[in-house]
Amino acid sequence: MAGNNESITNDLMYNQLLKVNLNIGNTSKLVVAMLMPMISVYVNCIMFYCLMGKRIFKETPRYILFAHMLFNDSVHLLLTTLLYIFTLAFFKLAKTVCSLLIILATTTFRNTPLNLALMSLERYVAICFPLRHVEIATQKRTFIAVVFIWFLGSVNILCDVLYAAVMDPNFYSVQMYCSREQIFIKPWQLKVYNGLNVFYFVSVTIIIMFTYISIIITARSVFSNKDSAKKAHQTVLLHLIQLGLCLTSFLYGTIETALYMLVGIDGLLFSHLRFLNYLFILVMPRSLSPLIYGLRDDAVKPLFKYYFCYHSRRFQTSVNAY
Repeated sequence: MAGNNESITNDLMYNQLLKVNLNIGNTSKLVVAMLMPMISVYVNCIMFYCLMGKRIFKETPRYILFAHMLFNDSVHLLLTTLLYIFTLAFFKLAKTVCSLLIILATTTFRNTPLNLALMSLERYVAICFPLRHVEIATQKRTFIAVVFIWFLGSVNILCDVLYAAVMDPNFYSVQMYCSREQIFIKPWQLKVYNGLNVFYFVSVTIIIMFTYISIIITARSVFSNKDSAKKAHQTVLLHLIQLGLCLTSFLYGTIETALYMLVGIDGLLFSHLRFLNYLFILVMPRSLSPLIYGLRDDAVKPLFKYYFCYHSRRFQTSVNAY
């Protein structure tokens, strides 16, 4: 399997290399492939700075989780862009360096749905158990939950890398084209990886659907805060949409392999389709998700505009924990 993966990867890289050298149009594609993630990371950094600049944001669980989402998605976008550039440049990395990049990229990929589940549960507690929200959703417990997210997101890929290091005597010296598939040396590793991805996303979908239905039921009760419940169920619905955007990333490798199998002879066509696949399946969902979530928040939106427009206007903001 490792040999087949390396052969396919080498063929993909070779076709891409020819087009980078011979087709000047790839320069504009490379600029777009770098510029779009960088703009998104810049916007995320402004939002993150807004959240970290106010004490109330740093002490409110839902904004702690939102800041974590901004940080996580920014790291993922940067790593995805870096790996894509290495692919275009036909660049080999030491296997240890590649493994570190793959660990971070895979972990941040899995962290996003897990973080969405946690954000939905926080809204569920705030609306369905308002009297216990302050007791349950504390700052300390939120940070512990974030650490647990990173553990769940990284444990599988860490085991794969450690297994590869033990089984491959040349692990610390060999160079390779950096891709996740190159880390797997046994067929069962890929099956476990895909199985865990499906398990995580199905579990998160169930959690978000449960919280969404529970909040709707609570919103219809006589004693509920109608406005807060309405905002909360809209927020959880947005989390479900964000999860759907994350799910598209699952299709990237499958689509790329299918494209190569279908149009592998026509390297130029494959190059164009591969670029569109990267842009719309990997980059755009991660770019839009935090922006949409942040700009709909009444507390973050005016602060974001203030910093984004270089302090051009005064603003008023208030934070509501519910």
